[in-house]
Amino acid sequence: MFDFLSNPDYDLVGAFWKTIQLTFFSAIGSLIWGTVLVGMRVSPVPIMRGFATVYINIFRNTPLTVIIVFTSLGLSSTLGINLANPDSPTSLDDNAFRLAILGFIVYTSTFVCESLRSGINTVPVGQAEAARALGLSFLQVLRMIVLPQAFRAVIAPLANVLIALLKNTTVASVISVAEAAALMSTMVENESDSLFLVFLVFAAVFVAIVLPLGLLLGWVAKKAEVKR
Repeated sequence: MFDFLSNPDYDLVGAFWKTIQLTFFSAIGSLIWGTVLVGMRVSPVPIMRGFATVYINIFRNTPLTVIIVFTSLGLSSTLGINLANPDSPTSLDDNAFRLAILGFIVYTSTFVCESLRSGINTVPVGQAEAARALGLSFLQVLRMIVLPQAFRAVIAPLANVLIALLKNTTVASVISVAEAAALMSTMVENESDSLFLVFLVFAAVFVAIVLPLGLLLGWVAKKAEVKR
């Protein structure tokens, strides 16, 4: 019944490993850039606040597919930006993979920023005022007082963002990144007699990845929850 899985041309493990890699690197980049954005968003400097606000409103409301396609056609094909070694035999694949990560970071970081901003709003204003009264700068207050509490308060929302990112990686197939969705598309074309089974296999593997991840992050959120 699942004979197509034995076909050596279908690297199911490799495709899902690529999906996990996309998720991991995009999540790290999104957390870093999202944290920078939220610092700008609550900054006392008007230019920084304005930049963060405009950035978030633009990219959060732009379809992810448009952003991913732009990284390939706009940055790579039109502007000639190459994120991989051109002498490498896997240069095209590496460049598409890294451009996809860049697109996911640009998009997902906006949701990370807004989640963190809601966490910042849970930190009592008096704590920041007391820290400023002691002579701490804005960045010191943000780094040592506000952000640690904000992160603990929004682990659950950030977990949802991460799970959404994992599922959004299927969009990378539009720029020929060989992840799970790209392999599924190939298998759908070649295995027309087993469409239901193909969909069932990919759905089952995604559930097997997402469900434990959600349970783990939910447990972490409960353990790290700020007691007020």
